[in-house]
Amino acid sequence: MARFRVCLVPHFAKSLKDFKGFSTINARAEGIMKSATWRIPFQRRRCLVPADGFYEWKKLDAKTKQPFAFGMANEQPFAFAGLWDAWKDPAGGWLQSYSIITTEANELMAPVHDRMPVILKPEDYTRWLTREPGSTLGMGHGDPPIDLLRPYDSDKMESAPANPGVGNVRNNGPEMLNSA
Repeated sequence: MARFRVCLVPHFAKSLKDFKGFSTINARAEGIMKSATWRIPFQRRRCLVPADGFYEWKKLDAKTKQPFAFGMANEQPFAFAGLWDAWKDPAGGWLQSYSIITTEANELMAPVHDRMPVILKPEDYTRWLTREPGSTLGMGHGDPPIDLLRPYDSDKMESAPANPGVGNVRNNGPEMLNSA
């Protein structure tokens, strides 16, 4: 039976200890083709990560951060650009993992954080997922669609301060969307 994990573990990892202290929860768009960790998944293992919102924290001072909730202005679900990989442990079990690709912040996100997840437009989902060599859905001759790794349109998104309790995994519910 396969196990799942957020934080990509590349197929070439000798052990999970290889990635101790090394965060692979996000892949930076501008370095995606330079790193062995991301290059093969970007070429062959792209996925959609469905969401209806996400949080980011704005640093107010040395000790205080204010969370903000981000989503679509039309309140519809959306998908992040993701990468996945499968790693086989020495005992023969499989671990499937994924990461979300990030890019520079758009105008809405910039006052809170300098990065944001890559949000794909629904009309780009098929192109993002297509990996056939020579496909005309990519950038030319089967190249991965690197042009989709851009900030999402600010005017189609909204944000609002969120409840500071959102940073604790024990807190869950609609009240986390409202600042306290």
